[in-house]
Amino acid sequence: MVILKLPDEIEKARASNRIVAEVLSKLREKVRPGVRTRELDKFAEEISQKRGAKPAFKGYHGYPYSLCISVNEVVVHGMPSEESVLKEGDIVGLDFGVCYQGFFGDATITLPVGKVNEKALRLIQVTEQSLYAGIEQAKDGNRLGDISAAVQCVVEDAGYSVVRDFVGHGIGKNLHEDPQIPNFGKKGRGIELKRGMILAIEPMVNAGKYKVKVLPDGWTVITEDGSLSAHFEHSVAITDNGPDILSKLN
Repeated sequence: MVILKLPDEIEKARASNRIVAEVLSKLREKVRPGVRTRELDKFAEEISQKRGAKPAFKGYHGYPYSLCISVNEVVVHGMPSEESVLKEGDIVGLDFGVCYQGFFGDATITLPVGKVNEKALRLIQVTEQSLYAGIEQAKDGNRLGDISAAVQCVVEDAGYSVVRDFVGHGIGKNLHEDPQIPNFGKKGRGIELKRGMILAIEPMVNAGKYKVKVLPDGWTVITEDGSLSAHFEHSVAITDNGPDILSKLN
């Protein structure tokens, strides 16, 4: 069941998402060659707790950390560790969420580590472009498939693949709510989008084929062919004035 939010609830969700945006902004400054991924996780948790927010992922279905850190061929749900050290030329996805005053926020960025090659940089750029193409379609009266098709078009026109096993989602008083938001589909299909929906739109894009597999830890998802993967996400409210990105600082 899709839950429509009232204007005051959207503002509560905005407050939560701004904390997420602040954490990701500060993490951006921390990402560099030589940093341990567990250090980034601790830093994210520390900031959110100072803001009075609870990390959304820690303990969720047993996930043991506050931050999902996905390096190179890792698509989503990469786990931080003391042994994992970022290297020059890596790309790293940082997926973070909090619960604040009863509402969840969720967003993701993918960053270059030091100087990366053109192939990696282009993948990051196209994935972010596909996110904003999807966001543009998050309008009252559109269909869910309009978002999905817009993302898929940008990705596949660039010669990349959209991950099909993992999708975006509604968000609000729960981290994951209806509807699920695939990053592939057809325009004009799916449920009608309505004012009051909050959607976590999150394209996951592989440089190679779209197939993925889960590692034995039960969490880490990697590309089946070992190709690079990038991930971006915003939480977006559908309003009378079009899409309102909640997970940004300004």
